[in-house]
Amino acid sequence: MLKIDIHAHYLPRDWPDMAKKYGDDRFPVIHHTDDGRHRIYKDGKFFREIWSNTWDPQQRIDEYARFGVQVQVISTVPVMFSYWAKPHHALELHAALNDHMAETLRTHPRHYAGIGTVPLQSPRLAIQELERCIDQLGLQGVQIGSHIGEWNLDAPELFPFFEAAADLGAAILVHPWDMMGAESMPKYWLPWLVGMPAEQSRAACCLVFGGVLERLPKLKVCLAHGGGSFPYTIGRIEHGFNMRPDLVATDNPRNPREYLERLYFDSWVADSRALQYLLDTCGVERVMLGTDYPFPLGEQVPGAGIDAMELDDAGKARLFHGTALEWLGLPKSRFA
Repeated sequence: MLKIDIHAHYLPRDWPDMAKKYGDDRFPVIHHTDDGRHRIYKDGKFFREIWSNTWDPQQRIDEYARFGVQVQVISTVPVMFSYWAKPHHALELHAALNDHMAETLRTHPRHYAGIGTVPLQSPRLAIQELERCIDQLGLQGVQIGSHIGEWNLDAPELFPFFEAAADLGAAILVHPWDMMGAESMPKYWLPWLVGMPAEQSRAACCLVFGGVLERLPKLKVCLAHGGGSFPYTIGRIEHGFNMRPDLVATDNPRNPREYLERLYFDSWVADSRALQYLLDTCGVERVMLGTDYPFPLGEQVPGAGIDAMELDDAGKARLFHGTALEWLGLPKSRFA
């Protein structure tokens, strides 16, 4: 059975040293050490260690093959978003990442699809790069953060970008980043354990309550990490909508539960009961394999969560590739 992982992070082995070029240590930089380690630094401090499977396309293909997964939909690592940067500086970085991704798709077309990255602090430049990703580079969409600086995803400044994405049929992957409350959660990896699910719910609620999805019915949005806490607190969100519409339904009168049938979700929720709830609540038509590869927080055996579900072959086919192909706007023959 064809299996497509729609949430697979990817970087070049080296990227432009924007910190050195522009004298700004906030840009992430990569250091390759003599003892064979590869470390990302940001703000002059160690951020994360990565490995060759972050950039080596054949190594990735071989690793996925052990689990019977043939296709990866690659996206950058959120630390690269750099939404705080001057727009043209960010565009320079994003364009380099997108060009590298497109080259991987050209050399390994049966094993890769791609969603690029755009400098959303300038919606005008973001639209320009989105159009280049789709029309020139052959990518299928873009990944964006759960918020853009002080803008939540309902910000009117961002609406032209979403409108352009809908017109282009671009797949949008919303990924948590710059987690809320991080400064007050310095221990226990809490920004990733607590902040990430909250970020995704914030993004979903803003797209729903802000009327973005209502105004753009063709917009194809997937929420990474199973939608974070949004599907699991939809009862509370709906209750608030019903009981205090004066506070909640100010920009969109439609019940938020209805949008579970409009959004897409990846399958990585780290718990079989949570995945079953996601399928029961949103339907197999809205969920697709996603692993967060190659990082420790992701699914270590790609597809194991779906394999554990009691589904018929049609249901598993939908989760493993059917929903993904619909979201990406690609035929199955693309990977034959």
